[in-house]
Amino acid sequence: MTSEAATVDTPLKKLVGERTAKALAGHLDLHTAGDLIYHFPRRYDERGEHTDIRSLDVGEQVTVLAQVQRTAVRPMRQRRGNLLEVTVGDGSGGVLTCTFFGNQAWRERELRPGRWGLFAGKVTEFRGKRQLNGPEYVLLGEGGEGEAAANEEVEEFAGALIPVYPAAAAVPTWVIARCVRVVLDTFTPPEDPLPATVRATRNLADIGTALREIHRPTSKEALYRARRRLKWDEAFAVQLTLVQRKQRAAASPGRARPAKAGGLLDAFDARLPYELTSGQQVVGREIAADLARPHPMHRLLQGEVGSGKTVVALRAMLQVVDAGGQAALLAPTEVLAAQHHRGILDLLGPLGRAGELGAADDATRVELVTGSLGAAARRRALAEVAEGRAGIVLGTHALLYEGVDFHDLGLVVVDEQHRFGVEQRDALRAKAEQPPHVLVMTATPIPRTVAMTVYGDLETSTLSQLPQGRSPIASHVVPAAEKPAFLDRAWRRLREEVAKGHQAYVVCPRIGEGPVSDEEPPREDDNGRRPPLAVTEVAPLLAEGPLHGLRIGVLHGRLPADEKDAVMRAYADGELDVLVATTVVEVGVNVPNATVMIVLDADRFGVSQLHQLRGRVGRGSAAGLCLLVTEAAEGSSARERLDAVASTTDGFKLAELDLEQRREGDVLGATQSGRRSHLRLLSLLRDTELIRDARAEAIELVEDDPDLSRHPALAASVAALVDEERAEYLEKG
Repeated sequence: MTSEAATVDTPLKKLVGERTAKALAGHLDLHTAGDLIYHFPRRYDERGEHTDIRSLDVGEQVTVLAQVQRTAVRPMRQRRGNLLEVTVGDGSGGVLTCTFFGNQAWRERELRPGRWGLFAGKVTEFRGKRQLNGPEYVLLGEGGEGEAAANEEVEEFAGALIPVYPAAAAVPTWVIARCVRVVLDTFTPPEDPLPATVRATRNLADIGTALREIHRPTSKEALYRARRRLKWDEAFAVQLTLVQRKQRAAASPGRARPAKAGGLLDAFDARLPYELTSGQQVVGREIAADLARPHPMHRLLQGEVGSGKTVVALRAMLQVVDAGGQAALLAPTEVLAAQHHRGILDLLGPLGRAGELGAADDATRVELVTGSLGAAARRRALAEVAEGRAGIVLGTHALLYEGVDFHDLGLVVVDEQHRFGVEQRDALRAKAEQPPHVLVMTATPIPRTVAMTVYGDLETSTLSQLPQGRSPIASHVVPAAEKPAFLDRAWRRLREEVAKGHQAYVVCPRIGEGPVSDEEPPREDDNGRRPPLAVTEVAPLLAEGPLHGLRIGVLHGRLPADEKDAVMRAYADGELDVLVATTVVEVGVNVPNATVMIVLDADRFGVSQLHQLRGRVGRGSAAGLCLLVTEAAEGSSARERLDAVASTTDGFKLAELDLEQRREGDVLGATQSGRRSHLRLLSLLRDTELIRDARAEAIELVEDDPDLSRHPALAASVAALVDEERAEYLEKG
């Protein structure tokens, strides 16, 4: 290692040596001093304070601060030599067993009861006990014979606050801490990108102080100030990007699509068999006003399952058709696209059957375009779209690709937050003479700060009322491992509903044998857990066992489109009692007679997925029941998540829970772009006020300096934190 002065661009190999730099690059994607300095600690442990071992999940890569409680040596059964078992605890009753294979008497000597250390590894389970097999570790203080950490490594943890970094098995947190110390010793911080007026107004630390204190805090107060400044940088970068894009969108030319008296929309409203809720009316007026302006609409429409978003979107599409344009509705799956097609045709009646017997005089056509259409049907549908006879076009993102041409695309409705890739975005622009109006719909409620941060360039409308006739849904967790009798009772409960003339869903996380698809998680049997249950394996077991004699259908994404459609039609028509399916039924599927849903391996699903899934039942006059079957242990985070889902149907509470359990990078597009997120500290739930303040400062700054030309250091910082790919993601909503 050298003492060469370091800047953000200095390669790590010049500072920490070739071998360590190679490990940091290969395992953590850290290449320069700047990469390492912006690799912030995940948390800070304090000596004497415990890590909650009981909350650790099997399969998780963890670093825990724990105390050695006891050691035991026993001979190995399968081969010669001894096995060292070291039990470590967190002081609150949670324990982990660390196992070391081979004759390692020196480890037994140094891992004495009472010693505190950091232990890093992957959590596995063996005979009901949580384990770390051969973990990396570093003992704190008390140097001695065979000490696991060199003195310079122990020095990293001399302070009261011990930084714990996002790490890898080959690069544990104490190695990262040592490298950070080496870099900080010679580090020259970059020019502070934040305008001095903003720093003074918001009482923010300078960048150099913040970067030093976040790694080696001199006090809790200094750490708080450092984190606040660096969170501000992240929030400010996102808000500046969104405010700039919103300003550009407002100035970009579009085509006004004003409402037309006596047109299709008026005729549709006249034939609706029910009154719109007051919320639908208010949101309808907001959208109508947006469409009438000569700038592209960018609006997010959020509302619970069953709140009537589709009718609101259809009314917007009819306004555009009345104005001479076409509207496209994009759905994430072919099942949902086909369901929308049937539902909209039913709602429109003669207004959607132009050219057919009994059609209204001013009717339009509604076309379905998916990747699995037969050649003849596809040619006919594409001709209707290209020549403008189809005013409303429904499909998956397949209708954005080459060969699908619109006569005059005026509105794109994106269902279920379906995100366009950059290439799809370009393809969409190419299909309209001018940028079309865009309406994004989601049934997953979004906390205000998420909407402000992820959808900051979209106007937001919310439908909070449910239409009359919606029934309550009761949800319960079924602990199959602890109480097998509860699972038997669940199947009897399903049979009782079928006996009353109702229908049921059974949902599994996996399809079955064959290539893994987007709708099923990978097998996870390397952590001591069995693979997730699969539709193709569960359906025959149910047919032969607890659901014997019932009419059972199977639905998943690998079925041919015509077969999927036939199964859904049979289920909707009451020809099937039970539908065993994957999450392909998660959105849009509407069968009012379905009253019960049993979700198997429910802990393998996310909170919002479970909330969406249970929205498939209770859609008629009879009450709905959702049973969440799990083998997750009581007290585990997975079980707590399910208990929370069962305890409330408030989508906004669940959205906040979902956000707490996801990495912020996922929300902000890091996983979708496949790149390491630079937004590491900002919490969309806990930093509401900071995000709001950052947005206010961003609006003021962009109004004064739209391109940040007078703030080049800030512009460069924003580009580094929110690169073009991530900015595209934020823009798409």
